[in-house]
Amino acid sequence: MQERIIDLNCDMGESFGAYRLGIDESLLPYITSANIACGFHAGDAAVMRKTVQACKAYNVAIGAHPGLPDLSGFGRRVMQITPDEAYEMVVYQIGALMGFVHSENAELRHVKPHGALYNMAASDKVLAEAIAEAVYRVDSRLILFGLAGSELTQAGIRRGLLVAEEAFADRTYRMDGTLTPRSEDNAVLHDSADAAEQTALMVKDGMVWTSDGGSILIAPDTVCIHGDSPHALEFAMAVRQRLEQEGVVVRAPDLRPFSSR
Repeated sequence: MQERIIDLNCDMGESFGAYRLGIDESLLPYITSANIACGFHAGDAAVMRKTVQACKAYNVAIGAHPGLPDLSGFGRRVMQITPDEAYEMVVYQIGALMGFVHSENAELRHVKPHGALYNMAASDKVLAEAIAEAVYRVDSRLILFGLAGSELTQAGIRRGLLVAEEAFADRTYRMDGTLTPRSEDNAVLHDSADAAEQTALMVKDGMVWTSDGGSILIAPDTVCIHGDSPHALEFAMAVRQRLEQEGVVVRAPDLRPFSSR
């Protein structure tokens, strides 16, 4: 029987200036990949540097988490942007984090768009292609994280990128495979046991219950735990423990070797 492997990722480095958000240091022992904010929706130079250092210390794979230029809305408000603007802001933000990664003698492994940009690219083919192109042009070895079965992961595959189909431990799903909007009451799971059960079901059985009581097929390569949740640590511990009890190997996705570029 083939062993099941899954990555656990978490959004990190989302403090900036005098504002502190998340408990990054506490979460690092339980995850295998970190998506680090690059200054547009959250994060700043000092936070990026410290988060890269912390990820390296805990052997957690480092990824860029580019978002919309919307600090006050935390990148979760939809903005009307052109494909060129999407391309440029993604290149810009990857480059910013890459500077800190290289200066710490670390390695940038993946890119995962944040918030509204992520959701927009999940359903907008043209926007998804612009983001995939940006990632490819910066470094074609980077892994593109996107909502499982979405336009974003499909665009990445077409462009020749490695992709990681992503699922969410603490969010509910609709029948079309999209996440339930946060504006709805049942969008987020609030119990760690429910999150662990949902994750185990997705990883082991390839399905997830939807918010209306149905079910859909899903085959994730990586599962996200939101670091800004008030119970993030409890969720991370519960999900990791449940996966390991089920015999799932928890580790970061592998990069394409240099020789295959």
